[in-house]
Amino acid sequence: MSFVSVRSATLLGVQGAPVDIEIHLGMGLPGFTIVGQPDEACRESRDRVRAALLSCDLPWPNKRITVNLANGVNERKGGAGLDVAIAIGLLVVQEVLAAESIAEFAFIGELGLDGSLRSVPGVVPLVASLDDRVVVVPRIAEREGLVASRRAIRSVSNLAELVRCIRQEEQWQQPADNCVEQTPHDIADMADVRGQTAARHACEIAAAGAHHMLLVGPPGAGKSMLAQRLVGLLPNLVSQDAIVTTIVHSAAHIALPASGLVSRPPLRAPHHSASLVAMVGGGTSSLRPGEISLATNGVLFLDELGEFAPSVLDALRQPLEEGVVRVARAKSSVQLPAKFLLVAATNPCPCGEGTPGLCVCDDRAKQKYLRRFSGPLLDRFDLRVAVTRPHVDELLAAKPAESSKDIALRVATARDLAISRNGCLNSALSADALEKCAPLSSAAASLLRHHVERGRLSGRGYHRIRRVARTVSDLRDQSECVDEVHVAVALALRVGVQPQFSGDKVVQA
Repeated sequence: MSFVSVRSATLLGVQGAPVDIEIHLGMGLPGFTIVGQPDEACRESRDRVRAALLSCDLPWPNKRITVNLANGVNERKGGAGLDVAIAIGLLVVQEVLAAESIAEFAFIGELGLDGSLRSVPGVVPLVASLDDRVVVVPRIAEREGLVASRRAIRSVSNLAELVRCIRQEEQWQQPADNCVEQTPHDIADMADVRGQTAARHACEIAAAGAHHMLLVGPPGAGKSMLAQRLVGLLPNLVSQDAIVTTIVHSAAHIALPASGLVSRPPLRAPHHSASLVAMVGGGTSSLRPGEISLATNGVLFLDELGEFAPSVLDALRQPLEEGVVRVARAKSSVQLPAKFLLVAATNPCPCGEGTPGLCVCDDRAKQKYLRRFSGPLLDRFDLRVAVTRPHVDELLAAKPAESSKDIALRVATARDLAISRNGCLNSALSADALEKCAPLSSAAASLLRHHVERGRLSGRGYHRIRRVARTVSDLRDQSECVDEVHVAVALALRVGVQPQFSGDKVVQA
């Protein structure tokens, strides 16, 4: 037999693409050639596959070998996950294995030089793209494969075991029970936060309505402490969201929980030196997901917001509105999920104090610092909360504050109410839906009109205040109509940022 086709898959962004690996043995000088736009990892398969076959006492053909990666898409195929399929194809063309014995299988995995099967990035989306075959994966990636597969999967630990199972000389090992007992998560508790009544309430509102939040205050006020505890107020991910988040984390080769499924909202906190590619994604031929995609269905926390490059911050604007990020390169483009809750913290000025009498920054330094925040980006924060250092009595208080567990119960109730009424969380309400789902009382409408007429609210800010007020109502009294007190709370939690910097020129939100 001189030709065989074996099914596998490659990764592009967070999507798997099936690939038919065509292998031909021909006459001529011995050699190994891969065509079909392979990347560097694919071209290195020759040495890995040859060493793995010989380590398992399996033959290597001393002929002219041509491998074609065919999937009908004119894009580069990347990764070492094609190794196992190539090795199986070489055994079939040498008639070590029968062609009909692999007809129902697809193979994913990297080969070690000793013949062991190793996991590769993106097992979940790769397996999901092969729903017409029984997929063979490395045993270490078995639970990831079970998350995505609608059919039975097979797992092996090395190439020799795989050959014996295909020959039916050995039984396939049954997949382990996927119902793994969940261990308690080590999540920071809101009870650790002293004082900060307004900021704690803002965190509760942000969690209940998925409202983006900016915390502004001096160093040591507790901004980072609050933001890191907000994720503990969020409920567990529903089934579809958990699968999407798991696919993204698998594509980025981030360790998954023991069950294989990400059930808790993730918290991503990139350093302020993160590049545009690290934040948005891309960077390689496989277009890996960035931090905003890794935070999907969770929280993206940007500490020291003023230290991030302006280009990185402005790149967040489109994903914040649409929930996806589109990464385009010369030869390929992908759409990555980016539905996250943005929480940011910043000092009011370069020295951090911001208070007249304590601040040592001159006007030029303040204006330079301010220019890092574009107006359109600031306008996308539903909540802009001024955080001050807690009083000494609050720091030394013996009675602990309310715990995350108690707050999370209210958050879950408010979320369930919003979804049953709107079909979505309050932050996702459209302008038309606001009239139906968040009607204003006459006093509330008058208060909002007053702020809009004086230029304190943009059109986008007006709608965001209404969405926040709807969430405040859901948390407080669950009334059908949004009242003046709800709007007043929403306005109080949207403080102007610019007065913190310029001192003499007041521009409200």
